[in-house]
Amino acid sequence: MSTVALRHRLAERGVDRVLLLLVPGTVFIALLFLYPFLYGLQLSFQPAVGGPLANYERFFTDAYLRDTIWITLRLGLPAALINVLASIPIAYRMRGRFRGKRLITTILVVPITLGTVLTAEGLIEYLSPVGWFNKVLLGLGLADEPVRLVHNYWGVLFSLIITGFPFAFLLTLSYLSGIDPSLERAAATLGASPRQRFRHVVMPLLAPGLAVTFCLSFVLAFSVFPSAIMVGEPQGETHVISIAAYNSAFRDFDYPMGSAIAMIMAVVMLLVIGLVLLWRTTLYRGSTGGKG
Repeated sequence: MSTVALRHRLAERGVDRVLLLLVPGTVFIALLFLYPFLYGLQLSFQPAVGGPLANYERFFTDAYLRDTIWITLRLGLPAALINVLASIPIAYRMRGRFRGKRLITTILVVPITLGTVLTAEGLIEYLSPVGWFNKVLLGLGLADEPVRLVHNYWGVLFSLIITGFPFAFLLTLSYLSGIDPSLERAAATLGASPRQRFRHVVMPLLAPGLAVTFCLSFVLAFSVFPSAIMVGEPQGETHVISIAAYNSAFRDFDYPMGSAIAMIMAVVMLLVIGLVLLWRTTLYRGSTGGKG
C-alpha cells in the first residue's frame, strides 16, 4: 500500500496522522515500564515457600516490614506538602519580571544538579554534631550539646525537601504563569485587595495544578532510598519500604519477596495519588458549579 493510499485510508477512518508520532513513545513505555512491571507482578506470586500470596502475607504479618509503609508515608507526605506550600509564595513573586530573576531562579533549582548523594554529604558536613550549625549553636550558648539533625528522621526529611523543592517550584511557577493576569486586574478594579485577589482568584485556578505538583513531589519523596541510608537510620526510624525491597532482593536474594514489596509500594503510591486527584476533581466540579 502506497503512502498516499495509507493517508487516505487513515483520513476516512478519522485517524489523525499526527497521532502516529505517539507510536514510538508508546512502544518505549511498554518496553521500559509495562514489561518490567508485569514481570515483577507475576514474580511476586511465586514465593519460594507457600502459596501464591505467601509473600504478601509475610509482609503484612511481619511488623518490621509492615511498619515501613508508615515510616515512608511519614517522610513522603510532609516533604511533599512542605515543598508545595513553600513553592507557592516564591513562585507567585517570581512570575513577574524584575532584575535578578534569572539568577534567583538558577539558585533555587541548583539542588537538581547536585543530586541526592551530594545533598546528603552536604547535610552531614553542615548539620552533623561537629558541623558548623552545631558549632554556632554551641558558640552562642544556644545549646548545651550538639543537636542531632542527621542520621535520623530529620536528616532524611531535610534531604527530601532540598532535592524536591526545585521540581515543586518549577511546576508551580509554570501553573501560575498560565493564569491570565487580566483576571487579577479585573478583581483589583472591583476593589479586591492583594490578599483577596490571591485567595479568591489565583488559588482556585492554581489548586488543580497544585494537586498534580503534590502527586509528583510525593512520588519522588516516597521512593526515597539514598537519603534514608546516608543521612538516616536505615535499620531504625528511616527503614523505608524501598530499603526493605532492596534488602529482600539483593541482600537475601529473595527476588519474589522484593517484587512483592515493590508492588505494595506502587499500590500505596497509587492510593495516595488517587485520593489527591479525587479531591482535585471534586474541587474542579465545585468551582464550575457541577457543569461540564
